[in-house]
Amino acid sequence: MWIGWVEFDLLLGDVHSLKEKRAVIRPLIAELSRRTEASAAEVGTLDLHRRATIGVAVVARDAGHARDVVERAERMLADEHPEVTLLSAHHGLHSSED
Repeated sequence: MWIGWVEFDLLLGDVHSLKEKRAVIRPLIAELSRRTEASAAEVGTLDLHRRATIGVAVVARDAGHARDVVERAERMLADEHPEVTLLSAHHGLHSSED
């Protein structure tokens, strides 16, 4: 079993409150989950209205599939969502035998 994960540090565009932040982040998390078939959640910087930390994780039979899902999530954020700026992405890949 392989576990792949990525943590994104995002800068949000024209957002002035936590309510506006939720309006941007919720659909983004739903799309990440739907299109990558992985788990996605806001995992940090909850109290800052212009920053967000989103985590995506997948459990897969082989390392290649886990890596592909994580990379697809990163491409989706970077290429298809101009309302957010991807500041950094931290990846991990672990085997159940580690």
